[in-house]
Amino acid sequence: MRKRWIIIGISFVAAIIIISGSLFIVREGEYKVVMKFGEAVRYMEQPGIKMKIPFVETVTYLPKHQMIYDSKPTPILTKDKKPIVVDNYTVWRINDPQKFLRKFQSVAYSQERIDAAVYSTVRRKLSEIEYGNIISENTSRGDLTTQITNEVREGMEQNGIEIVDVRIKRTDLPEENKQSVYSRMVSDRQAIAARYLSEGDEESRKITSKADRAATELIAQAQADAKKILADGEQQAAKIYNDAYGKNPAFYKMYRTLDSYITTFQGEPVIMLPIDSEYTKLIVGQ
Repeated sequence: MRKRWIIIGISFVAAIIIISGSLFIVREGEYKVVMKFGEAVRYMEQPGIKMKIPFVETVTYLPKHQMIYDSKPTPILTKDKKPIVVDNYTVWRINDPQKFLRKFQSVAYSQERIDAAVYSTVRRKLSEIEYGNIISENTSRGDLTTQITNEVREGMEQNGIEIVDVRIKRTDLPEENKQSVYSRMVSDRQAIAARYLSEGDEESRKITSKADRAATELIAQAQADAKKILADGEQQAAKIYNDAYGKNPAFYKMYRTLDSYITTFQGEPVIMLPIDSEYTKLIVGQ
């Protein structure tokens, strides 16, 4: 009887060990890959409790979510042989764990391969573009990153990896080249500023010349109008004088004589006049 209970106990423990060794849990955001003699035979991605053959099959974990690999800044030569430092990152995920494990065995090693593929593609693409086009405001960097992403994606998808995006964070100059480039940029900006000043001075001269010409024309027109008005006034005055003379010649003669006195006696001059002259008689009231 005792022997029987021992056998039952051993069987129960063995059953627990076998059951526990055949069950595993798949959690959200992960793959569980079943390995048999070091080979990936299948994988599960839906959360829940799964089964495997105990003692024969093992389970390994792989992340299911997107991952970001940030590459180290790398020096690259552009088409016109200008050195630049490129800093980029890659967004990627595992989409076929079996292919992935056959090729890479680990996430760390796969990131090294991704880094090499991205660097090779970025270097080749940037070597086809001149430095000025890379750093200019009208750069086609958006199209460039799309091309790089597509090329790297095609190269890695056969290994169970999906390249979601490759982005260039910045393109910079090596430290030893920065000062010379900055000096050249300052010179270029100074040349542009000088050109703007020269164009401004020329435009100012044009405006001033145009204003002076308009002022001269206005003054000439005003003077011509003034002469015309003066002539018209003199003509009207002469007509008035003639009309007045025609109406009363004696009064007009007296008025003109008195008017001449104003001019004659300016400055209190000494004048000798005959006593019997008409000019004298009018003064003395005769």
